[in-house]
Amino acid sequence: MLQVNMAITVNTFESLEDRSLLDAAQRLATAERHAIAALLRALMEIDSRRLYLGEGYASMFSYCTGALHLAEGAAYNRIEAARAARKYPVILDLFEQSAITLTAVRLLAPRLTAENHAAVLASAKHKSKREIEELVASLDPKPDAPAVVRKLPALPATGTVSLLSALGVTSEIPVAGAAKRDREHWRHTSPQPLVAPACIAPLAPERYRIQLTVSRETHDKFRRAQALLRHAVPSGDGAEVFDRALTILLERLEHQRFAETSRQRESAQPCVARSRHIPAAVRRAVWRRDAGRCGFIGTAGRCSETAFLEFHHVKPYADGGAASVENIELRCRAHNQYEAWLAIENDCVRETCAAWG
Repeated sequence: MLQVNMAITVNTFESLEDRSLLDAAQRLATAERHAIAALLRALMEIDSRRLYLGEGYASMFSYCTGALHLAEGAAYNRIEAARAARKYPVILDLFEQSAITLTAVRLLAPRLTAENHAAVLASAKHKSKREIEELVASLDPKPDAPAVVRKLPALPATGTVSLLSALGVTSEIPVAGAAKRDREHWRHTSPQPLVAPACIAPLAPERYRIQLTVSRETHDKFRRAQALLRHAVPSGDGAEVFDRALTILLERLEHQRFAETSRQRESAQPCVARSRHIPAAVRRAVWRRDAGRCGFIGTAGRCSETAFLEFHHVKPYADGGAASVENIELRCRAHNQYEAWLAIENDCVRETCAAWG
């Protein structure tokens, strides 16, 4: 068991070098997992003995929130994980090894059995919440959601929580938290006020439910497309209309951003003259080579971001870098800015060294 120094202050970390700080964070995260695992073992025993009753609490949940002062979500996750771990002790081992998260345990717990728990937990190792939800859907498939298009009742302009309630949508992430998390991205991409995010949930393997709210104009466009497609989609199936619309949109966006096309012409090698302009052939080749994903490789591996992608000159344009397939890579906005900062910093170091001889 790791021992953690409780006398940690901000100054403790301000004095650390970059690598030492990252290593310290890894150690602290490991210590936190061990501490949570120890808490789960305690909760298992408290729950088994029903000690919360003698403390004046009617349930484990009220004990965890009242006596231990855990947030409601944290209490729920820990209680469900503790009860699952009582049946299947391997859960705690996997948690301490950073192989699964408390959220993964909570989502999987109702579907675990004596027969399947070993295989299910093994397949859940190092999976994201979205991947765990897909695993849950494969274990407990739901029927397809019915196609519904209806007008919502008038809502006050005060909040998105009311909107979700009207839709009957529940979310693991509070709306305010989701809005705060995405505010910086949305601020640069849309002038519209923040609204509740669409609800996307797996129902069964290869089947998903998508629920969102649209304006009257968007609704009217959907109805027009539905009518125009009747010759090809006689049933007017909304999922088919949605799929065809997205297919066309993706083709257009990939063509605009990355010169992707199904009718590529035979051509000579792309021009790589000194220019900031990146030829279509180069953009297309880079997009395909990097598989539509940020190409930055850090010490922990390659970045997984697929949004806010930009073209990056490996050798900066200012230093003579050409707009060639070899010198252009995809970067997410954050890593593109990060590498620009690194280039500026390196230039400053070189200038300083030159000035000092």
